[in-house]
Amino acid sequence: MDVFLWVIVPYLCLATFAVGHFWRYRYDKFGWTTRSSQLYEDRMLRIGSPLFHFGMLGVVGGHVIGLLVPESWTDAIGVTTEMYHGAAIGGGLVAGVMTLVGLAILIYRRRTVGPVFSATTRMDKVMYAFLGVVIVLGMWNTIAGSVLSVGGHYDYREGVSVWYRSFLAFQPQPDLMADAPIGFQLHGLVAFGLFALWPFTRLVHVFSAPVGYLTRPYIVYRSRDDAALGSHAPRRGWDRVG
Repeated sequence: MDVFLWVIVPYLCLATFAVGHFWRYRYDKFGWTTRSSQLYEDRMLRIGSPLFHFGMLGVVGGHVIGLLVPESWTDAIGVTTEMYHGAAIGGGLVAGVMTLVGLAILIYRRRTVGPVFSATTRMDKVMYAFLGVVIVLGMWNTIAGSVLSVGGHYDYREGVSVWYRSFLAFQPQPDLMADAPIGFQLHGLVAFGLFALWPFTRLVHVFSAPVGYLTRPYIVYRSRDDAALGSHAPRRGWDRVG
């Protein structure tokens, strides 16, 4: 069971993540979109969207540092364990609260604004459910494990982080996750489930950037004044008025 949960399932989810994005870009380019609903309502969107997206940047950044940077590296530059955990707890809680509040506003908006709710797909609902559970579990792990020490203190840098790096190096150590608290296990499984769903939701817009705008040619605007009309007679129905 440990091998199934912490080796087979994660690799299947990441394979679905990679292949799914290739398929989506190859066969559904017109569906590669955020499905923006700003046209229907923008008051709550102006509040909820920045909170969610900036909070997510902090959450992702914290996970990158916490999972990919070994403890020996931070020790080498003079960052003590107390300093690291203090910054992780403080920054993680701020980013988590921002993300959770922003997500709550976006879900409330999507449920209460008629046109926005009508444009909501089943995959949108599934995506929001997975996002919400992942964020709540992450917040719970931070508060319960590091602040309240529920069930005893657990240093994820010696367990979950080592497993994650071994997993990415294709030398997984499932026993490390099997020994982690249930909150971290659920957080990891739901997160991998979200990765598997990712290519089939609006989350694909994360990998889109308007790079083409940097190299596209100038847009030529033609004047409509009398001097620029030339001698060509306008088509029927396009006669100038006034």
